[in-house]
Amino acid sequence: MVLTSLDYIIIFGFFILSLFIGLWASKSAGKNSSEFFLSGRNMPWWLLGVSMVATTFAADTPGLVTELVRKNGVSGNWVWWAMLLTGMLTVFFYAKLWRKSGITTDLEFYELRYSGKMAGFLRGFRAIYLGVIFNVITMAGVCLAGAKIANILLGISQEEMLLYSSIIVVIYSSLGGLKGVLLTDFVQFLIAMIGSVWATVYIIGLPEINGLSNLLTHPNVSGKLAMLPDFSNTEALITLFIIPFAVQWWSTWYPGAEPGGGGYIAQRMLAAKDEKNATWATLFFNFAHYALRPWPWIIVGLASLIIFPSLESMNQAFPSLTTEMQGHDVAYAAMMTYLPAGLLGIVLTSLIAAFMSTISTQLNWGSSYVVNDFYSRFINTNATEKQKVIVGRISTVLLMLFAALFSFYLQSAKGVFDLLLQIGAGTGLLFILRWFWSRINPYSEIAAMAISFLIAVFFFINGKLDTPIIEIAGYWQLIIGVFVTTIGWVIVTLLTQPTDAETLKKFDQLIFEEDNKFKNIGYKVVGFITGTIGVYSFLFATGNWIYGNIVLATILSVVTILSVIVLRKIWKYIS
Repeated sequence: MVLTSLDYIIIFGFFILSLFIGLWASKSAGKNSSEFFLSGRNMPWWLLGVSMVATTFAADTPGLVTELVRKNGVSGNWVWWAMLLTGMLTVFFYAKLWRKSGITTDLEFYELRYSGKMAGFLRGFRAIYLGVIFNVITMAGVCLAGAKIANILLGISQEEMLLYSSIIVVIYSSLGGLKGVLLTDFVQFLIAMIGSVWATVYIIGLPEINGLSNLLTHPNVSGKLAMLPDFSNTEALITLFIIPFAVQWWSTWYPGAEPGGGGYIAQRMLAAKDEKNATWATLFFNFAHYALRPWPWIIVGLASLIIFPSLESMNQAFPSLTTEMQGHDVAYAAMMTYLPAGLLGIVLTSLIAAFMSTISTQLNWGSSYVVNDFYSRFINTNATEKQKVIVGRISTVLLMLFAALFSFYLQSAKGVFDLLLQIGAGTGLLFILRWFWSRINPYSEIAAMAISFLIAVFFFINGKLDTPIIEIAGYWQLIIGVFVTTIGWVIVTLLTQPTDAETLKKFDQLIFEEDNKFKNIGYKVVGFITGTIGVYSFLFATGNWIYGNIVLATILSVVTILSVIVLRKIWKYIS
């Protein structure tokens, strides 16, 4: 693949803009840790919402969607579409609570909610567990996807790609803090959306595809269009629909879809001007992430089935891909090789932007844990604000290095997705209930993390063995993880002492003030259901408009509008 001068101008122009934003934001980011990690807590909902969306548009996301479409059809996306329920739960029940807490990172929650030495230990332990271990795995998956894209579109090795991109990302992330990340995310989101839509339109017009109607009727594609799984196919029904809705959405912890909120989503909510901006930001994120953005990737995934009908055909077309890098997730990048000069530069820039957006957020979020919840809490309790910022910048560099190295041990976007789900399996219900069930304590959380992690490690190693210790389907691994972990932490909760009454009282007074914990619970439930219906209606209305199913598309569009009307009527009781 040969890029033209125009493509390089577009790409390098974006790099220069990103560095400029980082340098500009560094003036305020270096003042103190609050500015560096939370932008002074005065960010508007639209900037935070766009940043959440940009962050979840990682370099591996188009590849993941393409892989799901190629293997299981459009309905294969239910493995992540079901997580909308998790997001809506955060919008209507937890966004306001997070902003009210006034903490810097979501890990401060532990010493707000729990008491004693175990609360401090839990905070420090989870800072390393999430901020380093879990974070490195997440970023490694993104690095792997970026390396595959670079190999196909730029013809460079994984080592070269990681070296060049890491330098750029680390510089503007460590300089500009969260404000630099948010502003760059906004630019990246615009480029990414323009690039993905424009590329999709161009690909549909390729002679090999010959228009949308030919795409939808092509024998390689027509059997992949259903938006719901084939209910007569038991395995597909279980893996794509029943498990995600019955088990996955409430029981697993996954970056960007944490039950009860958490991670970089909580970081954005904590940086909001107020509770209303935190709620609006999270609502916009869930709408854009699940309903606004997926269809260009889905269409490209379907088109790839015509040009690259099998994995072998892709491997033959791109012989430079190593065995470890081969897979259906490279189909998206493979389709981009058909784009003309200029447009290729924009799309490649959008993919680079997606990579940088996710990595920069993960770096800022992870380093905030290292600094605020480990270094200044346990190593140097008298650390100055300048020292905290310096440590934040050093940890940013080290996290990037560890992630780049670990990326060589991974293979596909779906594999990383499954690994992260397995690690968080069974912990989700705890994160939902801990705000309301006073019995939950630090031992509950430690048990949940330890059990789920050990089970995930066992299945990960087992899958790498030439002769596995146990042969078991992926969905059964998830169910076992959820069941054993949930039972484990519930038993530990009941056998150990709850947090002392005084700490619980202070927590309730801060978070719920004079309000009852369950005030307006009916309106919140209605908002949760209505918001979920509205987003799904928009998602499937868009799909049916594309498919040409006018009647169904119209009905779903009307349902979307009615959902918006209902939400407007009850919003004052929610936000």
